Amino acid sequence: MYLLTIRDGLQTRHIGPYASPKQAADQLDALLASCGERARWQIHALESPLLAAEGLRAGSSRPALAA
Repeated sequence: MYLLTIRDGLQTRHIGPYASPKQAADQLDALLASCGERARWQIHALESPLLAAEGLRAGSSRPALAA
């Protein structure tokens, strides 16, 4: 699952969830039309709580993702 985050000045909007990053990107143009010129956006992959807990128990660390 994926979540679209749009920051426009002091306002942050979280839209989703979407099944794929392509679906989130398809909605992006329509959503940015209502935002300011300098709005920033990101598409985040959501983790399953069970998988995140298993990773913590196993001692693995998640690598940092660069945007």
